[in-house]
Amino acid sequence: MDKKFEIMKKAFEKANEMINNAENIQIYSHIDCDGITAGSILSSMLDRLEKDHQVEFITLDKIDDLSIENELTIFSDLGSGQNVHKLGDLSSKIIILDHHPPLRPMIYDKHSSGKFLEINSHYYDIDGSFEVSGGGMAYLLARTFDFYDLSWLGVLSAVGDMQNNIPGKLVGLNQKILVDGVQKGLVDPIHDLSFYGRQTRPVYVALSYFGDVKLPITNNKNESIHMLNKLGIPTKNDKKARVLSDLTKEEKSLIFSELLKMLSREVPKKYVKYVPKLISGESYEFLEEIKYSPLRDASEFSTAINACSRHKHPEIALKVLKGSRGHALDEMEQLTLEHRRYLAQKMDWIREEERIIQMHNLQYFEGSEIKSEVIGTVAGMILSYGDWKKPIIGFTPVNDDEDGMKVSLRCSRLLAYDGIHFGNIVRKVAAKIGGSGGGHSVACGAYVPGENINKFLGILDEYLNGVI
Repeated sequence: MDKKFEIMKKAFEKANEMINNAENIQIYSHIDCDGITAGSILSSMLDRLEKDHQVEFITLDKIDDLSIENELTIFSDLGSGQNVHKLGDLSSKIIILDHHPPLRPMIYDKHSSGKFLEINSHYYDIDGSFEVSGGGMAYLLARTFDFYDLSWLGVLSAVGDMQNNIPGKLVGLNQKILVDGVQKGLVDPIHDLSFYGRQTRPVYVALSYFGDVKLPITNNKNESIHMLNKLGIPTKNDKKARVLSDLTKEEKSLIFSELLKMLSREVPKKYVKYVPKLISGESYEFLEEIKYSPLRDASEFSTAINACSRHKHPEIALKVLKGSRGHALDEMEQLTLEHRRYLAQKMDWIREEERIIQMHNLQYFEGSEIKSEVIGTVAGMILSYGDWKKPIIGFTPVNDDEDGMKVSLRCSRLLAYDGIHFGNIVRKVAAKIGGSGGGHSVACGAYVPGENINKFLGILDEYLNGVI
């Protein structure tokens, strides 16, 4: 990894030079947690360099409509999969910082006379799905200016992009970025139980949301409380509910052992060896954030950023990421609350109307009343109410014209541990019906023509014969 990074550093040094020579800079970054965090890193970097700049967060489909007029334009967490090289003119320069599979060969940069520079992790044999995020690429550029204190944002980007989900911790360049954060006293990596809500959710609530495999405690707070009582673990400190970060190592060890027994009884024999990875992994605390704040934990912080993104207020997340802890933080907390309420309503809608339809190798729900921005989140949450051994798909119109469908797939991590990469599968199936898709092994999606949604489901179900 060090050798690969040393080679890539030369490209970042060229980007450093292009930024130093520019006075008018535009940043376009993806409108998700990784992209928003990447944009905040670049904006913080340019603030310190006293460079005039603007930041805009966009979806991939907006790139072709852009008109580039600035002296230098930086595309962050997007651009490698789009025809960005056609957007510039003789007076504009372009930098792409991306970790998604690129359209152009690396040699393209050498024919651009210093006007076009694409830095993509894949050019250096660094896997952008789990070794470095878009925010990580942005941080590696900021690192050339010695802004090591922005490393915690690189960690947040990677967690927000779920890059630690399958390995159970940050690896590759993500791990190098983590080391920078640890050395600056900004990040503390903790081996812990892998439950969401380490800082804010009562332990029994966090346990009840365990969804990779359906257990008696899943979606059942009473069973979770009963389990904790059986283990002799108090659920409260005086009158305050205890959260995961309150528990002692001994208490966490008791929970780990109990879940290990429960899961080993529930899963097919071939999956038993993966069970420990479902229960525990590395979590990341941001040491400058207040204890019991959702910003203290990387997973919870990323959810708050996603709430801003999903409700089309990325500028609020940008302010918080750049240090605002006043009105912007209040707005972020309000959006997070609204986000949770919306998700709960849609979950109830799916369950009460029994909308999950079973096929041979997959299950799906038609989510026409769900925003396309959150269909994937809902799919992930509703998985625990269906058959965990199958992937679940949710789909909804991309817009009011219903000229296309946004498809999102989620599955148990056990399927990914078994070697299935649904992002690659979905990409192939979508291409067969005039759509496009891709993503991670456990979380991916596609855009397909509305009239072809049933064909998509049928082809995918058939494709999975013998795979699952």
